[in-house]
Amino acid sequence: MPAAVLTSNAEVAVPEPPLVFDTSAWQRQRQPAARGRWLELLDAGRLALCPVVALEVCAAARDEEEHARLEMALGTLQAHAPVTEQAGEAARGALRDLGARRRLPAADYLIAVAAAQRGFGVLHYDRHFDALCDVLGIKSVWLAPRGTLD
Repeated sequence: MPAAVLTSNAEVAVPEPPLVFDTSAWQRQRQPAARGRWLELLDAGRLALCPVVALEVCAAARDEEEHARLEMALGTLQAHAPVTEQAGEAARGALRDLGARRRLPAADYLIAVAAAQRGFGVLHYDRHFDALCDVLGIKSVWLAPRGTLD
């Protein structure tokens, strides 16, 4: 006797993947046009940290007190996208794949590749990530529409 097969027409909600935020998004998160989106993603647990971004954010601290606050805030994030040796190799591959469009900051390559290796997207306010994410096949998400936060 054949086994019974159960089928359903109900749609299964697939959760959206986390987004590694770039420093460009971090720096603009408190602007009124971006605040709601940032908080929505944060509350949903969809923001992920890459050590390259953590370094950029913390290096900009004006004093030890601000540095400690930044470290504490970044430490609350659950999702992480580490930069591995393979990420470095993949970043060089993305550089080759971009061809003439490759003159982007090295940090952006590492951030995008770290996200791609985890199946994450990138949250940003920086046009560089559109090309990088396209080449890597991951989601490029603007914190707010381009040109609205500058």
